[in-house]
Amino acid sequence: MFLRTDEGLELAGGTSALRFGRAPITAAPAAAAWRGRIESFDWTPDLGADIGSRTWWRGLATCTAMCGAVWMLSPGFDRPIYSAVPATLDGTALDEARSLSFGASALGGTSGMRLAATSRVRPLANTPERPVVEATATLGNGVAGALQRTGVGAGEAQQVAAMIAGRVDPADLTPGTRLDITLGRRDAPTQPRPLERLSFRARFDLALDVVREGGTLRLDARPIAIDHTPLRIRGRVGASLYRAARAAGAPAKAVESYIRTVSGLVPMGQVGQDDRFDIIVEQDRAATGEVQLGQLLYAGLAGRRDVRLVRWQDGSRTEWLDPAGVGERKGSMIWPVAARISSNFGWRVHPVLGFRRLHKGMDFAATYGSPIRATTDGRVAIAGRHGGYGNFVKLDHGGGLATGYGHMSRIVVAPGTRVSRGQVIGYVGSTGLSTGPHLHYELWKNGVPVNPRSVAFATVQRLQGQELGKFRSLVGRLMGVAAR
Repeated sequence: MFLRTDEGLELAGGTSALRFGRAPITAAPAAAAWRGRIESFDWTPDLGADIGSRTWWRGLATCTAMCGAVWMLSPGFDRPIYSAVPATLDGTALDEARSLSFGASALGGTSGMRLAATSRVRPLANTPERPVVEATATLGNGVAGALQRTGVGAGEAQQVAAMIAGRVDPADLTPGTRLDITLGRRDAPTQPRPLERLSFRARFDLALDVVREGGTLRLDARPIAIDHTPLRIRGRVGASLYRAARAAGAPAKAVESYIRTVSGLVPMGQVGQDDRFDIIVEQDRAATGEVQLGQLLYAGLAGRRDVRLVRWQDGSRTEWLDPAGVGERKGSMIWPVAARISSNFGWRVHPVLGFRRLHKGMDFAATYGSPIRATTDGRVAIAGRHGGYGNFVKLDHGGGLATGYGHMSRIVVAPGTRVSRGQVIGYVGSTGLSTGPHLHYELWKNGVPVNPRSVAFATVQRLQGQELGKFRSLVGRLMGVAAR
């Protein structure tokens, strides 16, 4: 076997030096030198570099020679150059070209939208109408407005709206509700179409249909069965309580409410990965398959510290109680006014009397007229003028605790009334022994003044009687719900 090489044929696989074919031809030294010079010669030097050099002048001469050659070979500037003109299109060729042509949108072109009309297209005098039109509308301010936007006459739209209002309060209709509308044939294009059928979900448990029979509209109500069994979700906390609950199927708002409720008793930093969460949420499941999730009903946590809290609605107030009907709301008392502290509890020189005495409270340097709020729930024991305190309010919070608010400009509560945490009881002033507008705030425990910074209130809620019986019945129903 032989291999072809640049120098001929060589025996493959062996060490023989035998070669076949012609001997290689070696160029003469002079020819090789000229070829190298020609290959390395720059025919188009850069006229923007090395200006004034020999290479630059040679490039300028080359450019001038080429321009002169073009000028000498040109036919002349006064002699036009003729080109072929396409033949005029007519007939079928014109129709095909028009249907495939492109035109500017500003000039009415429809390129990319549809094919242009050919010469065989004839406009219709009257466009035929569809006998039935099916449309979808979104409920906005009212049913009548949505129907009129679809094409129903004003009179008929008002009639349908009145029929629906007799069955459902219009205020209960949710904006954005989908309306399925069927319109019938009309006698003339200038007339509104008659309503043949209207279907929509008026409530989660009710669907309404307005149908036309024999020229008369009739309202049909279709109640939808609803299962109110709550949704119960259990799981392991793992690396993140929020992500674990969401992965188990709990809605985001319910998980956020659960964390806020549980964190009042157990800080989130103390919740272990092996702790188990137990969440019960309101759930309405319709027979048609839709599901609505509501508020959090139960928050449970089993682990280092067990937590079991049940949501209890008492009128307008919502409480979280344990299964025995006892709840405890803990937390530091709120500041009575939004201002900086100008003087703390302790011994000081009185700014008016000028001698050293015990300052039995805290002073807040607030602007004149700033609202003063109750630090926690209580009953008004004193409300009026009270010696060096000026306009003064004293609140009794039970358990031997009481708070006082002095130097007010105005009092807005009366003795004997109950106030809640954060309620405005007056406004900052400078009455009594005062050098400027501020609030003097005191706290008593069993009649002895104490430092307000050292006390946190605890309000206990305990159910009794029939209310306790209803609550226990609620707890029994919730604990009987099977986990998801």
